[in-house]
Amino acid sequence: MEDREGSKNLPKLPIPGKRNILTTSALPYVNNVPHLGNIIGSVLSADVFARYCRLQGYNVIFICGTDEYGTATETKAMEENCTPQEICDKYHAIHKAVYDWFDISFDEFGRTSTPQQTEICQAIFKKLMENNWLSENTMQQLYCDTCERFLADRFVEGTCPTPGCDYNSARGDQCEKCGKLLNPTELKDPRCKVCQTTPRICDTDHLFLELPLLKDKLKNYIDETSVIGSWSQNAIQATYAWLRDGLKPRCITRDLKWGVPVPLEKFKDKVFYVWFDAPIGYISITACYSPDWEKWWKNPEHVELYQFMGKDNVPFHTVMFPSTLLGTGENWTLMKSISVTEYLNYESGKFSKSKGIGVFGNDAQDTEQPAEVWRYYLLANRPEISDTIFTWEDFQAKLNSELINNLGNFIHRVLSFIANTSGKGYETIIPDAPGADSHVLTVALAEKVGYHVDQYVKSMEQVKLKQGLKCAMNISGEGNAYLQESQYFRMFEEDQASCSIVVKTSVGLVYLLACLLEPFMPSFSHKVFKLLKLPPETTFSLSEKKDLERAQKPWELIPAGHKIEKPYPLFKKLTDDEVKVFKAKFAGSRGADREKIEAEAKKMAEKLKKTHISESKN
Repeated sequence: MEDREGSKNLPKLPIPGKRNILTTSALPYVNNVPHLGNIIGSVLSADVFARYCRLQGYNVIFICGTDEYGTATETKAMEENCTPQEICDKYHAIHKAVYDWFDISFDEFGRTSTPQQTEICQAIFKKLMENNWLSENTMQQLYCDTCERFLADRFVEGTCPTPGCDYNSARGDQCEKCGKLLNPTELKDPRCKVCQTTPRICDTDHLFLELPLLKDKLKNYIDETSVIGSWSQNAIQATYAWLRDGLKPRCITRDLKWGVPVPLEKFKDKVFYVWFDAPIGYISITACYSPDWEKWWKNPEHVELYQFMGKDNVPFHTVMFPSTLLGTGENWTLMKSISVTEYLNYESGKFSKSKGIGVFGNDAQDTEQPAEVWRYYLLANRPEISDTIFTWEDFQAKLNSELINNLGNFIHRVLSFIANTSGKGYETIIPDAPGADSHVLTVALAEKVGYHVDQYVKSMEQVKLKQGLKCAMNISGEGNAYLQESQYFRMFEEDQASCSIVVKTSVGLVYLLACLLEPFMPSFSHKVFKLLKLPPETTFSLSEKKDLERAQKPWELIPAGHKIEKPYPLFKKLTDDEVKVFKAKFAGSRGADREKIEAEAKKMAEKLKKTHISESKN
């Protein structure tokens, strides 16, 4: 047995002779509530992998936190009429609450607005200066005389210059309509977002990271590590596209107040660009976790770095961040493996908090579907190769068909049969099963289960999480087919020895499923462990050959004579009426039809409420 939790009081450090894995998920930006696409795109995917690593007995830490500096924070602070610090405090707490509800098992969930961030960021910058990887150049930037400040990209709006687009609310960094990346000075008819006056172009001095000079070091790293670390294909394509198009010097400073100050007298009124300092947040948050952070971050011989993010973050993690660390000349732990998701869209469009479209982290709690159901759906629908779409009908189908009819049905059939005290069961006591290893039907099942377990491990090691989940669910399907073929109800009367083999094997599968699904649905697995009267803190490690062999003999996983609890339904069905309510509730504004939709949703909700009250009384 392997203790998966470890000490919760002392920070974990790399252990000689063990596999030490440093896992990070993209730092969520602090200016809004995360939606389902944000959650599956980074933190949930990283959590599954970190939990799997603990299941395997690896020494792993999972680091994340809110990305708090930059223009977007200043913009949000203006919108809400408060300070950037107040915005960060507010949304850091919101993010933390959402991730707690989703059972995200961070070792440290920190933030970038800390003294550690300033210290480490400035130290890296000074090393880059010493090694002559930085240059100074004059840029033309828009200046607002009314606000008396240079305008960051997001503080400028205007008409998109792209032929055929002409969107009149394009931002200074990107046009939301056509998606083209822009410079503020390219906009037609620019205006200050704060005061709406027309800014003028002024010269301003900035510092640049000389990516062209670092290209050889960077390319050697990418060529070698993308193969060793089995980078996801979308990460490889995005990275080599940057190299193919030619690297250019990258500006790392901004004319802002909210950020890490540049430690040079000439640039004392500037801060570091958020995409220079944000990835350094992984390091500074680890420093908040442990004063011995360098044992994780300056130990590439003994630590493997796995990073999780959405596709829009790739070049900053495969080009910018590695170049920054390589340029210091120090022995940094560079990323070994990167797992990148495409986008999860909502119904027929995109998530939009301002328009009320889509399910956001805090909304999921209000649906009365538990975290394990949301986790399962998002992971089964994880956009690993192409964009995927959340639809309520698909959510309903995966819950009712896969979780209830497949997984829940198998577990309930097995445990209720064992718990039957009417003379047609085992009085909650698991029977002995001599001869299981020569029982034809059971041996055939064991071979199938062994194959699925082997594929599960291979998929998870390669960070193919959706495939890993499918392998585990296939075992549940095999279990249902095994019960059906065995006719165990009839066997109890006619061949009790064979029936005991089937039952003991099946309850072993229940335990195996709880173990394999723990990374995906921890609260579900803990319910199953409780029904089995087995401690959730311990399980077997599939990295050990002896335990892998045990998994292929499920009749040996729980001893005869062990007593279980009486089972109950583990999942609640989602009805068509509930789907209609949720579709209406999260549809956002739809013009003249909105009032009608809301009225219908309210009527349905009242009807459902009365139905649930009636059911609970009965």
